[in-house]
Amino acid sequence: MLRGVTRDFLSIDDLSPDELADLLDLAQKLKASPGDYADRLRGLAIAMIFEKPSTRTRISFEVGIASLGAHPLALSSAELQLGRGETIEDTGRVLNRYVDAVVLRTFGQERLELLARAADIPIVNALSDFEHPCQCLADLLTVREHRGDLSGLVLTYLGDGNNVAHSLLLGGAKAGMTVRVATPPGYEPIPQVVRRAEDIAAERGGGVEVTNDAAAACRGADVLYTDVWASMGQESEATARTLVFQGFQLSQQAVDAAAEQVIVMHCLPAHRGQEITDEVIDGPHSVVWDQAENRLHTQKALLLRLLDRA
Repeated sequence: MLRGVTRDFLSIDDLSPDELADLLDLAQKLKASPGDYADRLRGLAIAMIFEKPSTRTRISFEVGIASLGAHPLALSSAELQLGRGETIEDTGRVLNRYVDAVVLRTFGQERLELLARAADIPIVNALSDFEHPCQCLADLLTVREHRGDLSGLVLTYLGDGNNVAHSLLLGGAKAGMTVRVATPPGYEPIPQVVRRAEDIAAERGGGVEVTNDAAAACRGADVLYTDVWASMGQESEATARTLVFQGFQLSQQAVDAAAEQVIVMHCLPAHRGQEITDEVIDGPHSVVWDQAENRLHTQKALLLRLLDRA
């Protein structure tokens, strides 16, 4: 899968359902036997550019790249001429001559698309305002580990219809899941993403539900998932959003309404007491820390496939 041609990973929708399943299989092998893949990227260099703050993404990519034998270059835009007005395309043309892949965390999705058009090496979306596909890979691996076959499971996402919600809609649909997204009115996912997820779900036997009724969305869910109410770049809206989103907290009441073996997920960082309560994130249904660890394994699998070294 993903062999033979240079591929970018800008959206979870860049993967076919078979490629997605293949990546998750490879990630499980990497997690079980990391030493078997220790030198697969030896001699390569991978640039990581962060135009937004990062904890899990930067550390998991940097550790993962090094553990595969490649050289990671962690850079902020302030350290590059990007910070002085060089275009993303010109930066890509230069990096194309130096490194074997670029991992970019940025704001607008169009910056990733411009970089991908300018460079002949794989470009990886490490988060944009539109999607967070690397997070979705880790999420699906975590659900698979704890609940088995993904097909037929119900994943309920509570909160803002943001980049994480977009990737879960698309990735969950590709895996044959039913994805419910419950948001306050006016905070729903982008309609084009919902329509695309509906089309995928129709082919894969899953489902897509977007609602403003949080209680109904939680009933019988196999997975409960939430994210911060104000994403990076929305800090000025945080106070107002806290009032609007009160009814969409992932609380013990939400857990009690879900399936008996429900797992609780959060992509982190968590604002405890806002989108999720302490008793839930620290409770027996939480798989949040497994979810965070799995960023490492799925991103290693992704790089191996993109660079044809698996």
